[in-house]
Amino acid sequence: MKNQLLVGGHVSIAGGYKEAPGRAAVIGGNALQMFSGSPRGWNFAKTTPEDAKAFREEAKKLGIEACYFHASYLVNLADDGPNGKHSVDALIAELEVAEQLGVRGSIIHLGSFKEEKKDAKDLMPTLFGKEDAPAYTKHERYPLLISNIKAILKKSPKDTLFIIEDMGMRKIGRSLNEIAQIVRDVDDPRVKVCLDTCHLHVAGYDLSTKKKLDDFLAMFDKNIGLDKLECFHFNDSRDEFGSLRDRHDNIGEGKVGKDVFKLILNHPKLKALPFLLEVPGFDDNGPDKKNINIVRSLAA
Repeated sequence: MKNQLLVGGHVSIAGGYKEAPGRAAVIGGNALQMFSGSPRGWNFAKTTPEDAKAFREEAKKLGIEACYFHASYLVNLADDGPNGKHSVDALIAELEVAEQLGVRGSIIHLGSFKEEKKDAKDLMPTLFGKEDAPAYTKHERYPLLISNIKAILKKSPKDTLFIIEDMGMRKIGRSLNEIAQIVRDVDDPRVKVCLDTCHLHVAGYDLSTKKKLDDFLAMFDKNIGLDKLECFHFNDSRDEFGSLRDRHDNIGEGKVGKDVFKLILNHPKLKALPFLLEVPGFDDNGPDKKNINIVRSLAA
């Protein structure tokens, strides 16, 4: 029996969490991603047993099989000031709500070391095949990053996931070798990875042929482990390969191109994963049915 494709988009929680499954279903999804609160403020996630039950019932009724939070854009787990503390507290609260809702975990931008741009030779990502550890592991706040992740894992529900997203800009996680180092140093089975196709493209990872994708996955498996790969963010890119610019485009409309999405969707090691869209939408209202239908058509 053919595995069912898990695909969905980032949807609004306006009106409460219980409204999200319906919005996911309307665009043809059986998976979803949502914020737990405002992505640009420290409104710590919270829910009630009644609201959590309503969300679970709606998701089950509508066949939404995989749900994720996306963490606030304010999160910076390498910050040694108030923002770092808020980041830890917010993620603990978010994962507590995730457990109540039946959400698998939170997809997280780890943050940045603010002065990283000063070193011109470090503006491009460390290529994944290199054996040397990234410069970030030598940064004075790298131990803080690791200890903050460990603190979140210690104080949050054990059946929720801490999912590191690869980055396309000058942020922590733009190099998968860097993510591999973090995964090793945290050393917790709850730490997973979300790969964003736009971010991979602008960070210089070429997946344009089956051989290149196979080689990439072999490297990922060696350095991080394919068992750590939780899901994909499916986004095309408005920008050129290796540009380190993060501007999403609709599927097939950008520089990544349909062929890459088709290769990923049909790869035996990847096709059972959830694919979550963060595209602008053909009507500029976010992920839509047309984008999801394109993804489904490519999963031949």
